[in-house]
Amino acid sequence: MIVSVYAICKNERQFVDRWMDSMGEADEIVVLDTGSSDGTPERLRARGAQVRAAQIVPWRFDDARNRSLELVRSDADICVCTDLDEVFHPGWRAALEQAWTPGAQQARYRYTWSFREDGGEGVVFWYEKIHSRHGWRWVHPVHEVLRFDGGTPRCVTAAGVQLDHHPDPSKSRAQYLPLLELAVAETPEDDRCMHYLGREYFFHRRWDDCIRTLLRHLALPAALWADERAASMRYIAQSWLQKGDAGACRDWLLRAVAEAPHLREGYVDLARLLYSQENWPGVLYFTGCALAIRERPQTYICQADAWGPLPHDLRAIAFHRLRLFPEALAEAE
Repeated sequence: MIVSVYAICKNERQFVDRWMDSMGEADEIVVLDTGSSDGTPERLRARGAQVRAAQIVPWRFDDARNRSLELVRSDADICVCTDLDEVFHPGWRAALEQAWTPGAQQARYRYTWSFREDGGEGVVFWYEKIHSRHGWRWVHPVHEVLRFDGGTPRCVTAAGVQLDHHPDPSKSRAQYLPLLELAVAETPEDDRCMHYLGREYFFHRRWDDCIRTLLRHLALPAALWADERAASMRYIAQSWLQKGDAGACRDWLLRAVAEAPHLREGYVDLARLLYSQENWPGVLYFTGCALAIRERPQTYICQADAWGPLPHDLRAIAFHRLRLFPEALAEAE
């Protein structure tokens, strides 16, 4: 079985050695360099990667990904798309080959997108960037996804494959907003792109644009996934809070919980809101609801704080304020 890794890069020399060490289990490593000036291509070649250079103008992530996929040998059995700031745990190839049963066209695997300051896992979900060689293309200018020309692909779960993301914290995401606006202009019916655009407005503190865009998301006929709908409601809620309307924030968070009662995030956001209002019984109720959910979701709709110590911290403080000291101590521990 021939396994090929492909990637795009620009000015990422600091990651080359770690990435090549991780990807070395593959038979082939190909990289499209899109304009490095820090010696990234030279270092990649020195470590054994095949590197081509290309200028993608105007810049789009899907065009760059598709150009890099063209570099993969035509007889490859499995194509593995990663970025240079990502690292597989050792043994990933054997786990992938074990999961790749005859007729497989795509694999899903565990991806740790971020880590907490204490080193624990932050946002974790399941990725699907491993695929067969032919019939695939990348779509969307940013937050690009794979699309299969042959209908619904046969996807296998590679439970033993773990990919970690260790990004450069100084790297700007300024290009994301205009690319997301372009994505929505190109595919206004795409619920995923609309959600991402509204979320990006939130990151840019453009509260009214966030609310307006996510209301559009919720109104789309294709916006049926409860997890993502609830996330839009939570961003709307936080935008209203930033605008000074705690009541609207509460109402939207309650809607988020009703939309996706199986997710912790809405309950934790409600607990934080009630904490700010010193509603200690409310904090205990909603943190209790959150902690009753023990199975972490396998999608990107997953916030690190909801699965870290925060719910217990909020409960400890609430118990203490209610003078329930043994309970407060138990939560703190």
